[in-house]
Amino acid sequence: MNLHPILRRCWMKRGQRKTIPAPGSPRYTHTFGAYNWRDDTVWHQTKDRKNGDSFIEFIEYLMLQAYPDVKVIIVMDNASYHRSRASMAALSLFAERLYVVWLPRYCPFLNAIERFWLHLKFLAAANCLHRTITDLIRTIDDTILNQNQPDHPDRLNFAQHFPLTA
Repeated sequence: MNLHPILRRCWMKRGQRKTIPAPGSPRYTHTFGAYNWRDDTVWHQTKDRKNGDSFIEFIEYLMLQAYPDVKVIIVMDNASYHRSRASMAALSLFAERLYVVWLPRYCPFLNAIERFWLHLKFLAAANCLHRTITDLIRTIDDTILNQNQPDHPDRLNFAQHFPLTA
């Protein structure tokens, strides 16, 4: 392919990412979340790592703080940290009140929270430059807070995207 030298430096093949050098080391944040069909709210926790320990902390948060006295149904994909021995043991601790529905492999479109993650990324991270990781986390928290307000204009309407009747 004969490209101008400037374009040749910027040219990428499909599926590749262009890296932009920046000072400092990259920082990451991970958000665990659950959607409640009954009251149309999203519960979440932000963690530094996405692993079994962080997932277990989120399950304990859901079962002990968010829903301490009710039965809960959780729909989960097959992420390795969901299926780890420690995670399975933690899920079994709440077996009287917790029912887990495991999705088939490679079917994220069946989980309503996946649609919300796209919505969250669009509102909180797409085309945004956050000065610090704390600013990003604050934006994520604000976006989820707005999602839980019934009349907010940026709210994702789950019922519109996932109708219960065909």
